[in-house]
Amino acid sequence: MRGRKPVPTHIKAITGNPGKRPLNADEPLPAPAVPDCPSELGAVAKAEWERLAADLVKLRLLTPLDRAALATYCGAYELWAEATAAIQTYGSMVKSPQGFPMQSPYIAIANRQAEIMLRVASEFGFTPASRSRIAAPMKRERDLFDRESKQDPW
Repeated sequence: MRGRKPVPTHIKAITGNPGKRPLNADEPLPAPAVPDCPSELGAVAKAEWERLAADLVKLRLLTPLDRAALATYCGAYELWAEATAAIQTYGSMVKSPQGFPMQSPYIAIANRQAEIMLRVASEFGFTPASRSRIAAPMKRERDLFDRESKQDPW
């Protein structure tokens, strides 16, 4: 597939359909729900799952179909956290087997997991840039001039 990734129809509708192309009326819309956390995830990844899942469902961004994507993010988060802790413990420079200083291999692990996290994060709207593309309509509070019905009571 070439070109830009397709934008979901509900995102186009929220942003005002800037391209003015016809919206896909037949796009499947699974119901928001928290999927079961995969048993393969470690303790840190499960804690991240719990932290994110409830908020994503409130925003209607998480469905059972998104289980693998969220699990990928949480798994990458756990590996990133482990690598970051190792960097803090051993430093960013270590001695090679020949005795020369070299970059810690944990830096490459942390950087790779951060790339994975950012890629998945943009799909869910975790980053400020990805959130800025969405303009969810706010509920407007009624004021004194709002009428209960369309008819003028006077």
